[in-house]
Amino acid sequence: MHYTKIDIATWDRKELFELYTGKLKIRMELTADIDVTNLLQYAKKKGLRFYPTMIWAVSKIINSREEFRYGYNEAGELILWDQVSPSYTDFNSETENFVKFITEYTDDLTEFHARVVADCAKHKNERGFLPQPPNNFDISCLPWVRYQNLSLQIESEEKSLFPIVIWGKYQEENGRVMMPVTTIVHHAVSDGFHLSRFFKDLQDLIDRFEEVAEEKKV
Repeated sequence: MHYTKIDIATWDRKELFELYTGKLKIRMELTADIDVTNLLQYAKKKGLRFYPTMIWAVSKIINSREEFRYGYNEAGELILWDQVSPSYTDFNSETENFVKFITEYTDDLTEFHARVVADCAKHKNERGFLPQPPNNFDISCLPWVRYQNLSLQIESEEKSLFPIVIWGKYQEENGRVMMPVTTIVHHAVSDGFHLSRFFKDLQDLIDRFEEVAEEKKV
């Protein structure tokens, strides 16, 4: 787990960071419909599951932007992680409960998909939150309902800056498959511009999904 320490005194977000971690603690939340048609078509063609494939797409966007990779080290210092991995839920329909764990992110979709499938099988009989390294962000899913808005109330004594990404049920609409996606960010490290850009980045990636998924590193 590698990171860079942030010198808050010289940081260009110093005033905003101190305001939104001090007197005015704010998290921003936005829900938007995402067209996941291309992602679904690619997953079907390649024999991939939708959930791990969507987790990969979101993780790729999260790792592409600094504003989503801030955190704290053990000394409580502000840092920027080189890479973050998704902490996500896996639901058990028999017990109607879930387990939450992390799969280490990799830019290779095939490898990441295999990791998620293996981790889900490994932890299928466990429940609750498993031990998690600090370089993570949060993912959850409500595949039972196509919602228009989602409100998440967060109360925690733990300091955290990670984003939270949640999506609902996808449905066909005018020949395309649409899905609500909700993203929550900490205002100390992200503004409305950054939050809005997340959705644009995600849609752009999905629109070019086959090209992006099969891009080879030189």
